[in-house]
Amino acid sequence: MKNVKKAYVAGGCFWGMEELFRVRPGVIDTEVGYIGGQNDNPTYRNHPGHAEGIEITYDPKVTNFKEILDYFFRMHDPTTVDRQGNDRGSSYRSAIFFQNEDEKNDAFEVIDLVNKSNKWPNKVATTLEPYSTFWAAEPEHQDYLQKHPNGYTCHFERFSDSFLSDAA
Repeated sequence: MKNVKKAYVAGGCFWGMEELFRVRPGVIDTEVGYIGGQNDNPTYRNHPGHAEGIEITYDPKVTNFKEILDYFFRMHDPTTVDRQGNDRGSSYRSAIFFQNEDEKNDAFEVIDLVNKSNKWPNKVATTLEPYSTFWAAEPEHQDYLQKHPNGYTCHFERFSDSFLSDAA
């Protein structure tokens, strides 16, 4: 399919993020993997500095980067540093990997809206990091919760209202 875009985010265990994003309007595909770390060809057992991230392929005629970030901030706790649920460490950090200045500016704008909403008790701790190579995770991690419906996840929709609608 032509004219698709990709977004890269990390917000804790990649299984739960993938499961929630896969059904969002405009999302064409999701893939879990590692991003933002120190080694090439990282694996689940060896990914120093990498976050467990997700590559979201989307149709920009149906959704956009800000809407993806809006949902990202509603489906994980962006106020914790290196932690989601029971998972701790830099692999589980909340991060947006921007690919250009427009995405970086959009990320700052959405973070500002999230902070001003006061829906979270603390300020956003999500890091903004320049895009680096996205390394796909091993096949057993792709579509994990589709294969294991009762598998572990700490992700769920915490707010049904969009942060973007707060700006209107």
